[in-house]
Amino acid sequence: MTEPMFITLIILLCAFALFIQGKFRADLIALCALAVLGLTGILPFNELVEGFANPVVIMLAGLYIVGAGLFNTGIIEKIGSKLLSYCGGNEWKSLLVVMVTAGLLSAFLSGTGIVAILLPLVMSMALQQKTSPTRYLLPLAYACSIGGLLTLTGTPSNMVVADVLRENGLQTFTFFDFAPIGLIAFAAGLFFMLTLGRLLLPEKTIAANNSVKGLSAGELAGMYKVYDLLHYLHIPPTSDIVGERLSDLQLPVQYELTLIEIQRKSKDKQLPLLQKQQTISARANEVLHPDDIILVFGEEEAVQRLADHYELEFKHFNTEQIKKHFLSSRFGLTEILIVPNSDYENQTLIDVHFREKYQCNVLAINRNGEYIQADVGTERLKPGDAILIHGEWENIERISSDLEDVIVIGTTSEESSAVNSKLKTWIALTIMAVMVVLLSIESIPPALSVLTAALLMIVTGCVRSMEDAYQKINWEPILLISAMLGLSTALDNTGGVGMISDWLAILFSNIGAHGLLAVFYLLTLILSQFIPYGAATVVMTPIALTSAVNQGIDPVPVFLSLAVAGSLALATPRVATTNALVMTAGDYKYKDFTVIGIATQIFIGVIMVITIPLLFPF
Repeated sequence: MTEPMFITLIILLCAFALFIQGKFRADLIALCALAVLGLTGILPFNELVEGFANPVVIMLAGLYIVGAGLFNTGIIEKIGSKLLSYCGGNEWKSLLVVMVTAGLLSAFLSGTGIVAILLPLVMSMALQQKTSPTRYLLPLAYACSIGGLLTLTGTPSNMVVADVLRENGLQTFTFFDFAPIGLIAFAAGLFFMLTLGRLLLPEKTIAANNSVKGLSAGELAGMYKVYDLLHYLHIPPTSDIVGERLSDLQLPVQYELTLIEIQRKSKDKQLPLLQKQQTISARANEVLHPDDIILVFGEEEAVQRLADHYELEFKHFNTEQIKKHFLSSRFGLTEILIVPNSDYENQTLIDVHFREKYQCNVLAINRNGEYIQADVGTERLKPGDAILIHGEWENIERISSDLEDVIVIGTTSEESSAVNSKLKTWIALTIMAVMVVLLSIESIPPALSVLTAALLMIVTGCVRSMEDAYQKINWEPILLISAMLGLSTALDNTGGVGMISDWLAILFSNIGAHGLLAVFYLLTLILSQFIPYGAATVVMTPIALTSAVNQGIDPVPVFLSLAVAGSLALATPRVATTNALVMTAGDYKYKDFTVIGIATQIFIGVIMVITIPLLFPF
């Protein structure tokens, strides 16, 4: 073993260890490993940055913009809503429709985006059927992961495999050439979830009602035990709090309290007995008046400290009395999810000025079943966090249109969140259709087809601006795959690929072509549970190519097994963003993903080992 090879293997092993630990972002780990390879002189600079110009990377960036154009026009939400309308009261039929809808849409667009669109629709459907949403949300996430296998651009693993095969002159895969294998994999996953998978799915009791908006405000209040933390306080004219502006009081920081609303006597000149109370939203610039009655949310001990400091008086109430003000035709509650890679990730609610932006109060955060109700303003948000908010319905509906950072679960907009005209909807669909045709006939390089479609989405206004386009790109997989391509090159240049291939040849010398395919499927599958976005496939392709050539078999079927395995990060909610999105909404535990995910992966794997060589012989 040469010194460069030894250093490369150490760097790669350290990167894998950090991937498994999961404490740092995957793209940061890969970029650090790439930098070390450059600083040690193992990889020349031109090869160090070569991965950033790889066609797969360009296609990935372009596809995010193309998808944004379709999401912005609202057409995906309309299609999803129409397809889900065919769900009946039968759970088996509903599960079938949900998975087929998600799978077909994710073949053309980002699986994360599809989950973001369909999640509130599926929640609403389940609650109307008086069925637990946990029966549908995990299959929804799995369908988006497996459905990407249907097309060339559906998953990064497919694009990586197609690019390596093209570079080595082995085979050219166009847009729908992955469809036969993808359909078999999707059918296998669908069959498993409709049979044994249904038995493994948890069923958690979530109260349902007749509202088409999903969980009602009253049910959310009960779920979060909101009423136990609500308190009315009267402000005497002599209190020092009179004349204070809410933003200056900093109640969330100083007392871990949230002021929700203010009841104030109207200024109409009427007889005192005829004066009416008006309810005012607790905006940051609101000034407190004498005899105001304020509704605060927080622990009783914290409320008592506030009352003692400003000489406020507790005002007794009953639950029915408070419901009239707290939940009404004007005010309500809803629950929102933080989307992975949103601007809110690792930010606090104070940092993102949530209250000023939406004029809504955050009451609690649900993080994997743990309710955080104290000091929520300074809590750093994580992907999958469910946030309970209270405010005027008009402001809550404004949040529904912000699909870039959050998904609204408790309520959805009555109208489409799209801001574009019907003309732009057809323009976006036409651009997408032209891109698919170009990718199918491959008259121009695939990366150029995607890049052209992305630019057309911008110049036609389907994506509002270049800034909007940059914001829609998920940069983590772009940087991760670029860096992993460099690591793969270093492993190949130093002879590490050949050495690992020789080891595999010795270990599995008598297992035959089917056995080799199964081994690489399993190895890639294991790596993909820790390395996201198909980056595991990047690492395994050069090793699989050398091993297949050395054993005298066609690499194509082995590569197809890598594409499938690299797309099936089903056993953990940490790697696949589709899994992370449904975890909190469905109240799933890690073991739910582990048990159901591993069983699904094994079942699909057995089918793949049998069927891939039938369609693509060794």
